[in-house]
Amino acid sequence: MIHDIAKPKISPNFTVEDIHKIREWDYERLKDATREEIIADINGRAAPVIAELEAARARRKAVLS
Repeated sequence: MIHDIAKPKISPNFTVEDIHKIREWDYERLKDATREEIIADINGRAAPVIAELEAARARRKAVLS
């Protein structure tokens, strides 16, 4: 089960403490999750990024053609 925990506040300077906050947040969210749930979570968060990359590739291909 993936826990619904609020994202930590990250400072504008992005310090080492921010990295620790992110790691702790990620651990707490996923500590009771199954491997399948973790993979589904990663794929769900990656889908918009993949779509944006594909759109950028299409725009680049159109310009180069």
